[in-house]
Amino acid sequence: MKAVVQRVTQSNVTVDGKIVSSIQNGLLILLGVSQNDREADADYLSDKIVNLRIFEDSAGKMNLSLLETGGEALVVSQFTLLGDCRKGRRPSFIDAAPPDKANQLYEYFTQKLKEKGISVQTGVFRAMMEVSLVNNGPVTMILESI
Repeated sequence: MKAVVQRVTQSNVTVDGKIVSSIQNGLLILLGVSQNDREADADYLSDKIVNLRIFEDSAGKMNLSLLETGGEALVVSQFTLLGDCRKGRRPSFIDAAPPDKANQLYEYFTQKLKEKGISVQTGVFRAMMEVSLVNNGPVTMILESI
């Protein structure tokens, strides 16, 4: 499982010209699920992300987590994170999980965030989405499950 985590002041997802979800002050999480991922991967990543100290404290140091700031999360499923571009010019998505499995683990991941007390918004699984954000910092981290 792979996540691109961006600290944002605002972010939203638009489908068919309509905003379907939006957040203020928190994290935009682009989540890719691979064929070999399990619930343990989602457990690990959800815990890592909510406790990642990437928000500034009163001294301006990145010392606070999403949990500590009370920020929101916008989670967007993005299978293209699993694209392998090492050979040729067209990405291979052979490592991406099939849609049923990817959706199940995506839903499980978002539920884990909610159980930790995070306000969660989501994209629309398998829809053509436009994702907008204002990256705060900019701060962007790439995390993978173990």
